[in-house]
Amino acid sequence: MSLKDQLSEQQKNAMRAKDKARLGTLRMLMAEIKQKEIDSRETLDDDGIIAVITKMVKQRKDAAGQFEQAGRQDLADNERREITVLQEFLPQPLTQDELDALLIRAIADTGATGMQDMGKVMAVLKPQIQGRADMGKVSAIIKAKLA
Repeated sequence: MSLKDQLSEQQKNAMRAKDKARLGTLRMLMAEIKQKEIDSRETLDDDGIIAVITKMVKQRKDAAGQFEQAGRQDLADNERREITVLQEFLPQPLTQDELDALLIRAIADTGATGMQDMGKVMAVLKPQIQGRADMGKVSAIIKAKLA
């Protein structure tokens, strides 16, 4: 079953259960996927949907942090609930050991020797870790290893 079918099924289940918060988050996700498909004029595969979900999770984390700084804990809690629903559809996160092994292999495969090769390493890594690791943290680790 494709990820899009799973999302649709979960949306129906949320309607049946009258879970308004979950239903709202799933509808928002489906709308974002549909918008992305319209913009690119092609149907998204599972990897494309994972990229959309990852982007939405990052946006929610940023918003929750800003709400907390502004003293609006109620809105921050709402963002965190949405993050929880969205993360259900992401692949299992990589452990630090798995991530380190992928980084070492990518650096070896690309023959990277310095910071000028960071783009090559990221290009090899991104498809393998999309949705499974924070790309910002991965970028920082690569910079440390290549420096």
